[in-house]
Amino acid sequence: MRAWPRVSVRRTCQALVVGSLLASPLAMAHPHGWIDMSVRVITDDNGVAIGLHQTWRMDPFYSLVVFEELQQVPGGSMEEGLDQLGGEIRDNLAAQHYFTEVRIGSEKQSFGDVTEYTALERDGRLTFMFILPLTSPQPLSGQVLEYQVFDPTYYIEMVHEEEGDEPSPQALILNGEPDCTLSVLPADPDPEKVLQASLLDVDEEGEPGLGRHFAETGRVDCR
Repeated sequence: MRAWPRVSVRRTCQALVVGSLLASPLAMAHPHGWIDMSVRVITDDNGVAIGLHQTWRMDPFYSLVVFEELQQVPGGSMEEGLDQLGGEIRDNLAAQHYFTEVRIGSEKQSFGDVTEYTALERDGRLTFMFILPLTSPQPLSGQVLEYQVFDPTYYIEMVHEEEGDEPSPQALILNGEPDCTLSVLPADPDPEKVLQASLLDVDEEGEPGLGRHFAETGRVDCR
């Protein structure tokens, strides 16, 4: 979501060439926006992980700009605009591995194509929901699954939904088997990386991989 050019839905969608997802001309610090996310680990009846259902809620200012843009399209409807936008987001994220890294044990997982997704308005926020399938389903029993979701250039901060000052119980969910311990671990970036990020100007993005140092880690411990 970079800054939304206030011209047309097509240009708005093109702005989502998600090397990052958002910036505002009013932004004065790095990162330039945020996404509140929640993750549900999907398993089959045998406790085999088959994918991650992710919900991303874009920050209120970004959402407002998007909705105003969609409402100004001649002859178009909000629903049609959101459908188009959802497809653009999906396509652009595909080139960035959906901003997601998953490990089960010591093995990094690869992903299949995202075919189930939607963009919608919910409580005044642009919300993008999608199912990210694992290329090879993996049994969770006796394993630890960890994931991170982050903008590689740290143009956008991505954090789990909070309740008070703690991750919400709904921020990470596992339905079904096996019985696992769920936790969201805070980021602990090196002070040098914090300084590096703080020195980025409003129109700059960080070096590829910078966002990883600021990413929370979702952990599903089934040992």
